[in-house]
Amino acid sequence: MNMKRISIAFLPTLALLPLSAQTKITLQADQAKERINPEIYGHFAEHLGRLIYGGILVEPGSQIDNIRGFRTDVIGALRDMKVPILRWPGGCFADTYNWRDGIGPKQNRPSIVNIHWGGVTEDNSFGTHEFFDFCELIGAEPYVNLNVGSGTVREAAQWVEYITSNNPSPMTNLRKENGRDKPWDIKYFCIGNENWGCGGHMTPEYYADLYRNYATYCGGVKYKIAGGPNVDDYRWTEVLMNKTQHHKFLMQGLSLHYYTFPGRWEDKGSSIVFDEQSWHQTLRHTLRMQELISKHGEIMDKYDPKKQIGLIVDEWGTWYDVMPGTNPGFLYQQNTLRDALVAGINLNIFNNNADRVKMANIAQMVNVLQAVILTQGDEMILTPTYYVFKMYNVHHGATLIPMNIQTQDYVMGDQKIPMVNASASIKDKTVSVTLCNLHASQSTKVEIDVTGFEGKTATGQIITGEKITDYNDFGKPEMVGLKAFNVAKPKGNKLTVEIPAKSVVLVQMK
Repeated sequence: MNMKRISIAFLPTLALLPLSAQTKITLQADQAKERINPEIYGHFAEHLGRLIYGGILVEPGSQIDNIRGFRTDVIGALRDMKVPILRWPGGCFADTYNWRDGIGPKQNRPSIVNIHWGGVTEDNSFGTHEFFDFCELIGAEPYVNLNVGSGTVREAAQWVEYITSNNPSPMTNLRKENGRDKPWDIKYFCIGNENWGCGGHMTPEYYADLYRNYATYCGGVKYKIAGGPNVDDYRWTEVLMNKTQHHKFLMQGLSLHYYTFPGRWEDKGSSIVFDEQSWHQTLRHTLRMQELISKHGEIMDKYDPKKQIGLIVDEWGTWYDVMPGTNPGFLYQQNTLRDALVAGINLNIFNNNADRVKMANIAQMVNVLQAVILTQGDEMILTPTYYVFKMYNVHHGATLIPMNIQTQDYVMGDQKIPMVNASASIKDKTVSVTLCNLHASQSTKVEIDVTGFEGKTATGQIITGEKITDYNDFGKPEMVGLKAFNVAKPKGNKLTVEIPAKSVVLVQMK
């Protein structure tokens, strides 16, 4: 195995190791100060495929157990996973959505064609009231995406008023007529979505001016998020930050979208049939998230050195070819152990950038892309990604522990990536370390040294499988889940643990 050195301020650093060692982690618990926002563990629900209809909602006349039409099993699983925030209604769908189509008696709501996702008819039976009802049922904070691509400033301002206003006004009265007396408690609104693409194919200069116009008239919004760059479009970030720098009350967050796929966009590959080379390449592409956060962060630092504007990674996850026989516009894919590693890596990266990353939303919640839940009729399965989110909820609201990592490289041909990816936090006198062993076949001994903390006991959990292609399927025993993991007792402030290949592990010291 080859070795390399990467040094980034405040983030885990990788350094050369002697060949006799494998992985060493130094945790600086006495320097922990940055809070990890629970919103980093957010989710995304777009009107796409079977996410809402047949995913979180039962079909009309269905005998599936439900609460006001929402699947009881899905509600229970999401509450158990502890979803902190949910983004809606898109995505590309948001920039064709008129909120007035989704209020009032359902039988009176007009239908539209979902031009972005499958060309199917959207009956708008899931709208504003239903979204907030679902958020309350699963215990999640709502995050609404306003329509800039095909909407108007007046339309957006009225929707904000409808949702947030408690003053006598036409929109307040309309909301009350539709059965909701009090305004909803909401903090986050995004003004537009992918406005460089499906949200209008705008230039950054045009969008920046338009954003300022929308933000000015969207009173009542506590946290305004601007539509950010397409992956590595650093000029977009530069323009947005420059044009809003003297109007900081207009923008509190800037979004970033980045998807992981192993091949080319035109041939992304199967979600369940792949070899180790594809596994390695997928994880290598996932690690690019750190580069994007760092480079966009450097631009943001020029205009916002105090980091008052959050980087909002509100679309991330794997994107493969759809499962054979399914509607190409529904983006339905399976979810293997590979996706568990992708989730663990990304969440570790977000944790380690907690000073700038204030929210992230995996795409998407149910039956779409890297879903945490899949449904089929009355059956529901929890994916490997679900178990990663459940494992990592120990980081919600915890304090980030800076760390140094010394690890070997995982080499495949002429490409290499660090073998171990990790993050750590402290909360309630407990140190939690989440570790990903990216290697498909080789375990690694990890030596953890904690400064400023002495653990007396240690426990662990693990997510892994027999094969890199293992996944959970309907009507079959679960192949990838969350299991207890034996950890030796700490020796003062030191702990040694053997991390199996292709695994995500949580180690906690108290």
